[in-house]
Amino acid sequence: MRTESKIRLVIVLICLCSLAVPVMAGAYTTIKQGGTVYIGEQGLDVSNAMGTSDTQIGWWASGAAIATSSPDSQMQVTSPSNFYVSSSAFGQYLGTWYRLNSQGKPDGIAFIVADPSLAIRVIDTTVNIDATNKWIPRGDQAAFWIDTNLYQIFSRGSSSSEGITIYVQPPSGGTYSALLDSSGTPHQLGNLAITNPSYQTPWNWDTGNSQYVTGTYTIWAKCDVNSMYNNYGVPGKTISQQITVLDQEQNPLISVNVPTTVATTQGSTVQTPTSLPPTTQSTVVPTTIPTITPSTPVPVVTTTSAAVPTVVTTPIPVETTTARSPGFGTILTLVSVCALAIIVLKKQH
Repeated sequence: MRTESKIRLVIVLICLCSLAVPVMAGAYTTIKQGGTVYIGEQGLDVSNAMGTSDTQIGWWASGAAIATSSPDSQMQVTSPSNFYVSSSAFGQYLGTWYRLNSQGKPDGIAFIVADPSLAIRVIDTTVNIDATNKWIPRGDQAAFWIDTNLYQIFSRGSSSSEGITIYVQPPSGGTYSALLDSSGTPHQLGNLAITNPSYQTPWNWDTGNSQYVTGTYTIWAKCDVNSMYNNYGVPGKTISQQITVLDQEQNPLISVNVPTTVATTQGSTVQTPTSLPPTTQSTVVPTTIPTITPSTPVPVVTTTSAAVPTVVTTPIPVETTTARSPGFGTILTLVSVCALAIIVLKKQH
């Protein structure tokens, strides 16, 4: 093979490798000076927060004399463009971290470390009540209310592939990827960008749509931005506690009572002055005895499958403290392609 052909082959292989390399930086990874980072986040770029020359950060307990005392915790930032907020390093040191100069003195705020929190509720917007872990009349409109401190993540940029995801599991199992409103319009449940600490979905779920079976629905929310759930999958932190809502026609606290009528026959003897035999007369006295059913009827849950596509998930969170190594698949791809190129070149000799 001529030298020019070999060069062309190598160039083609390099181009193929470059196409296989994914974009490693996420939309929510760049941290400004004084910005908030959350335990569990990895791959953060804290270069702006560290400044041009500082390579260490320090933390002081509340009330400490920062200007004249040494930090209670100190850390070297060896890779500011790939920073990991591990629970082992920062779990006991929440709050403001300062960058330190070469003398170990505070040189301004670097960033603020926060412990994530995430909770979800169901609001019956038809009657404006909280239906969390309660009953909602079938046909009422429901919205989801998210309480979280993770909203500051979404001020770093924008993304259509990362965010907070709501999971709605019907009685038959699986989870919905979208829910229908009263007009039949589907609304996606994934990658929501929460803009404030108390966020309500701007759309409502039509609980009376024929796509949704009667029964108890299980609901939770999860955030895995910058792999924070994989690294710190603690309920109430990066995944909410599970809640339920019973979707059915009848209030489970009210039972239907049917009165029962019991006929009572009473006999009496009437004496006459003649020699006629005694006459027996029957009198029917209606007595109504109400039957009271004190127990709450068990709701009937059908198992008809919903037509909306579902995705099977495992809602049991597992806490992992070891950060994933980004780009391993890409490195393996590069090695394989280069090895193939070498074999091809050798065969041409």
